[in-house]
Amino acid sequence: MGKTTYMKLKGSQNLRLRLLLATLSATPVLIEDIRHEDTLTGLRSYEVSLLRLFEGVCDDCVVEINDTGTKLKYKPGIIMGGRNLVHDCGVDRSIGYFLEPLIVLGLFGKKPLSITLKGITNDSKDPSVDTFQSTTLSILKRFGVPSEGLKLTIKNRAPPPLGGGEVELKIPVIQNSLTAVSWIDEGMVKRIRGLTFTSRVSSQFEHTMRYAARGIFNRLLPDVHISTYHSSTGKSPGYGISLVAETTSGCFISADTAVSYRRGDELGEDKDEESNELMPPDEVGVQIASVLLGEIEQGGVVDSTHQGLLFLLCALCPQDVSKVRVGKLSPNGIETLRNIRDFLGVKFVIKPDPSTGTVILKCVGCGLKNLSRKLS
Repeated sequence: MGKTTYMKLKGSQNLRLRLLLATLSATPVLIEDIRHEDTLTGLRSYEVSLLRLFEGVCDDCVVEINDTGTKLKYKPGIIMGGRNLVHDCGVDRSIGYFLEPLIVLGLFGKKPLSITLKGITNDSKDPSVDTFQSTTLSILKRFGVPSEGLKLTIKNRAPPPLGGGEVELKIPVIQNSLTAVSWIDEGMVKRIRGLTFTSRVSSQFEHTMRYAARGIFNRLLPDVHISTYHSSTGKSPGYGISLVAETTSGCFISADTAVSYRRGDELGEDKDEESNELMPPDEVGVQIASVLLGEIEQGGVVDSTHQGLLFLLCALCPQDVSKVRVGKLSPNGIETLRNIRDFLGVKFVIKPDPSTGTVILKCVGCGLKNLSRKLS
């Protein structure tokens, strides 16, 4: 065996994306200076948890972290998939943080992936599990991922800081490679669906958020349905709403948020009265409805939170041209494009469309095939 050559990177930014691309492209990485200037140096507990998740799904993957956690050596293994896996995501980040890389990783496994994730399902930082169920999985189907075996079952919803939620994810393996897409028609919004949830607060909050959101949408279109869910297993008080707009061309544009106490507030550590007050449910409903309308106004076939996933799937396609339309490029989308260039060698042609204020991106995929499956 020859000496392993590592791709050298610095800093903690985009760690999750870098680990995902390193695994897909089988590139060993050495990441140094991880938060070396912060008061709390090194990897955070949720990033270590993500590495453990990658170890659980892959075989023969090597992770080395130094004592201070500021240096990480990661040598990817073979993506195995597997059935009845369980992973506790902890309470520092929500399940959405772990789902994003997992859904791409699972496609290139040796066997279909079936995993139960436990932790926080809805928060204001990461996409909620409802958004994954309604929007993210439908994007995968565009790229030729089979509908059979592609499923996210939400068993319990729970807000931060103590969590208590549980979801089960099933991802099929792709037979050979993804399918290149030409996806530039966003269509017109024909219906809006959504869900409000509460945990350890009055269920009346659900109806207040619902009516507030519908008060905005009903002026614009008649087909609006928002259902309610009251969590009996959540360990912390909180409430939230997830909305998705479906267009005539089959695009899904989503927005979601959740409101809950921070970890210190609930334990009585935070004495600042103003920060203890949560946003009233009617304001939450109005705010997230406005955010969704803003996403629709920007145009594009996906919302800003899904741009990174869209570009990544385009780059992983066979050596054929993919063409997609998005609204204003999000910071996450731009960073994803840079990392795709570094790891996969795929460059996008970016062309603004002044008539609609959107951006059209074209690329030739790297032709990543599911080699794990061939090994069996």
